[in-house]
Amino acid sequence: MIRRVNLAGNPNLGVSIAATDKVALAPPNLGEKMVGVVEEALQVPVIKTPISGSSLAGALAVGNSRGFLVSKYAFNTEVNAIKEFGLEVERIPDRLTAVGNIILANDHGALVNPLLSDEAVDVVCETLDVEVVRGSIANFKITGSVAVATNKGVMVHPQATSDELDFLEKTMKVPVDVGTVNQGTKLVGAGAVANSNGVLVGEKTTGPEMARIEESLGFLEELL
Repeated sequence: MIRRVNLAGNPNLGVSIAATDKVALAPPNLGEKMVGVVEEALQVPVIKTPISGSSLAGALAVGNSRGFLVSKYAFNTEVNAIKEFGLEVERIPDRLTAVGNIILANDHGALVNPLLSDEAVDVVCETLDVEVVRGSIANFKITGSVAVATNKGVMVHPQATSDELDFLEKTMKVPVDVGTVNQGTKLVGAGAVANSNGVLVGEKTTGPEMARIEESLGFLEELL
């Protein structure tokens, strides 16, 4: 399912919400009506929690079906709120705290900012139980901001090169394609939230963009 919705007028859903095939992390002030929208679209329970005291869970956390990675400044109460759902949670030790912006992950692999330390890469590998590689997309090191990944597909910044797409397919082990959201926004990871069950995009996302998103993330096949 794909739904168009804004959060308090903000179309950058990927900054505020982090989703996997197990749960979605959302701002603590998210209204119950919007919680229902997220749960219906993604078919997972919503955990309303700040990360590092911030409502920007999508920027400060990233995960897959096995666990979540969070900013090193995340509070114990926030970490425990996620662990209550049976998920592993670890803090990234580096000074780069916007974990959701610098790590792209699914259940098969992770592409991380080239500046991440070896220690941080080990934490990603052990927590998510995937192969981790360093790299960029369209010359951007913020891999989590310029791409959205699920266990069925990945959609990336439209200026990604064919070599980058091939490399990403080998890393994430799913088909990869390019696209935009919100009438041409290229930071698709910041503008969309997705898992294997559904996608949430901003209200300005056009019909052609939605069709491209459905195709890239593997939902078009379900309709055929």
